[in-house]
Amino acid sequence: MIEIAVYIEGGGPTVAQREELRRGFDDLFTHEKSRAREKRGGLRLICCGGRQEAYDAFMNALAVNPQIANAFLVDSETAIAAAPADNTGKPDKARDAAIRIAHLQQKDGTDGRGQGDGWQFAGVALERIHLMVQCMETWIVADPDALEGFYKQNFKRNDLPKRINLEEESKADIYTKLESATKNTQKGQYGKIKHASKLLLLIDPEKVAARCPRFSIFRDRLNESIDVDPASA
Repeated sequence: MIEIAVYIEGGGPTVAQREELRRGFDDLFTHEKSRAREKRGGLRLICCGGRQEAYDAFMNALAVNPQIANAFLVDSETAIAAAPADNTGKPDKARDAAIRIAHLQQKDGTDGRGQGDGWQFAGVALERIHLMVQCMETWIVADPDALEGFYKQNFKRNDLPKRINLEEESKADIYTKLESATKNTQKGQYGKIKHASKLLLLIDPEKVAARCPRFSIFRDRLNESIDVDPASA
């Protein structure tokens, strides 16, 4: 059996911080990890710190461990085109994969971002590249119930983004609204290092999938990779 490994942006500069975030992702994808253990030898979610470190680790893994079904997951940082649908109304995964790749290949910054990534993915199956649109916190705010249960007293639920498709909410607005909702709580204002790992343990993946199309696409791809020949996983 051939395992699956996903190289993820995030976790901070220390090993301990990256391990803590990894535990959060493990819990968010606990169903997929259980299925992968049974059918594919396991699913490893590897938090790499910065986005360049994640890219470098992913590309190195493709060269050094091609027998593993390696995948890549980073923030989009800025807006990208909406996930397209096929003629049945379901996500057109092939077209969306091309959109994701093009977003990471661009060198020029967009929407106030000073510089794009300019990454190259020559020879990499497009289906291996995935995005948190526009950032990991978009997934977190998709479940207000979990946030309210974590922050408790003085949490301002109504300050969170209201739109159904959270991928349309800018990264700056996600942060501003999340910080506003949490600033007067006993746990204090949201901080990525302080709170993200703990919140990932609590959020409902079904609620995230309902409001974040690229989360749903990524999760579907994980499950497809567990079930099919790993050559295109």
